[in-house]
Amino acid sequence: MAKLRVGVLGATGMVGQRFLSLLENHPWFEVVCVAASPRSAGKTYEEAVGGRWKLASPMPEAVKKLIVRNVNEVEAVAAEVDFVFSAVDMTKDEIKAIEEAYAKAETPVVSNNSAHRWTPDVPMVVPELNPEHLAVIESQKKRLGTKNGFIVVKPNCSIQSYTPMLHALRQYGPKVVVATTYQAISGAGKTFGDWPEMVDNVIPYIGGEEEKSEQEPLKIWGQVENGQIVKAKGPVITTQCIRVPVSDGHTAAVFVSFEKKPSKEEILQAWKDFKGLPQELKLPSAPEQFITYFEESDRPQTRLDRDRENGMGVCAGRLREDTVYDYKFIGLSHNTKRGAAGGAVLIAELLKAQGYLAAK
Repeated sequence: MAKLRVGVLGATGMVGQRFLSLLENHPWFEVVCVAASPRSAGKTYEEAVGGRWKLASPMPEAVKKLIVRNVNEVEAVAAEVDFVFSAVDMTKDEIKAIEEAYAKAETPVVSNNSAHRWTPDVPMVVPELNPEHLAVIESQKKRLGTKNGFIVVKPNCSIQSYTPMLHALRQYGPKVVVATTYQAISGAGKTFGDWPEMVDNVIPYIGGEEEKSEQEPLKIWGQVENGQIVKAKGPVITTQCIRVPVSDGHTAAVFVSFEKKPSKEEILQAWKDFKGLPQELKLPSAPEQFITYFEESDRPQTRLDRDRENGMGVCAGRLREDTVYDYKFIGLSHNTKRGAAGGAVLIAELLKAQGYLAAK
């Protein structure tokens, strides 16, 4: 089987780097084009990144000599690829415009950016949770006037540390959720080397993050109506989002009350048994065990557990009854793998498996 040709927009940034790392030796996809800002265009990828490679794993050999394209030269990039991943660093309006331009150039866009998350006919997908939302792609194509071009986005990285656990318990009707997320510095595209202020520090504010954390799960749990996604009315979610001195891995402390309170055993069984379409289809990046529960009272921990299932599994621990809410628990997910680039790669695998992505 010939691999689909992939472009990465915003390839020089941290999430772009993670895309290239995850796509190295991918069985279905091959990176043939890297695109970035005009100041990087014309250089080899290795030259453009210079000393700013932020991952622990080395830069993939296959991309080092690729010539960086100007991300704004849409037709030229689109001519080389079957679809693109988007991790561009621009204003929201610029991102919206450029992603639509690629879609209108008949090049599907799988985006890590937030710009189109609330566009009603753009599905915002965690493949295990709401694959049925991909059905709105047909309506989106009609609006854009495209035959094959469309946009799909993944949600905010922080919500993946608690939303999967709540999703697995939807039969019990979660009605009130309080979550505090403790978010790694890579979520801001940083390392300790370029953000020394974060050493021995906690910052109790991350711009825009609380609104995303409270609202985006409601779109994921929403219904497709007349070619648009209408967000769910509940549960009521309130959050605080805190930046902590951790390199990778977002942790969440979650309190939840239910319409129909389950037993602790029922919750643990629901988490253990939960599978989604990626597991059924055995997609290349899909974790075998999506939710792993730790019995130990001091787990999950970021350093020990963020890379579970190649960073694509989510972890839970410390489930216990609460004095104010029904239950409380701790969640953890790898923010640049499951939360960002890896989540987008899994979306692309699902799109290919369902016939939305094909060679041009």
